[in-house]
Amino acid sequence: MMPKASHNPIIVALDVESAAARTLVARIGPRVEFYKVGLELYTAAGMETVKHLLAEGKQVFLDLKMYDIPETVARAVDLVALSGVRFLTVHAVSSVMRAAVAARAGSRLQILGVTVLTSLAAEDMDDLGYACTVASLVERRARKAVEVGVDGIVASPLEAAAVRRIVGLNKLIVTPGVRSAGVDAGDQKRVATPAQAIRSGADYLVVGRQITRAADPAAEVDRILTELVTPT
Repeated sequence: MMPKASHNPIIVALDVESAAARTLVARIGPRVEFYKVGLELYTAAGMETVKHLLAEGKQVFLDLKMYDIPETVARAVDLVALSGVRFLTVHAVSSVMRAAVAARAGSRLQILGVTVLTSLAAEDMDDLGYACTVASLVERRARKAVEVGVDGIVASPLEAAAVRRIVGLNKLIVTPGVRSAGVDAGDQKRVATPAQAIRSGADYLVVGRQITRAADPAAEVDRILTELVTPT
């Protein structure tokens, strides 16, 4: 039985091909209303899966991490805004965010600024050309995002508390890199449990392989929801 909660923060990452995505959504059923369509699924099925999810009454997080010249970003965001998608990601670069925010004006689309990918760690900063820590780069980009006027921030659960202090209570924080204790982290480097992420200030938790590769995806959703409502 699904635990009761006033707000279900789980966004299931459908990082699978289109037929498998539809099967997963059917198996999970009403337990989850929010799904992430990322690069793999979008490349395979374009807006087809997005339209199917919307027709099923689900909310869609289109995770394309847009990063291009402002004119191109603006035109793409304008098209996404017409689709009924709820969240869209762009890289937290001022010109990109500014173009996205302007283009979504008047729609229900919410723009999320991606700070630093959760697959990156301290040893990657030099390769990226930054002489700073991951945490300081996340905080710098979060401040820029607030200045530009995006609706929320994507950051790992390890930086969620610091980001919340920067963005206040009126901005969303969406955290990937979330999995229950004992679950393999895969290629993610900055991770935490669902309960830790929520305590740190996250509004939504993006969960992929823990659910999508489980023998019983619905049971895995129930497990996470139970962790969130059970005091530790």
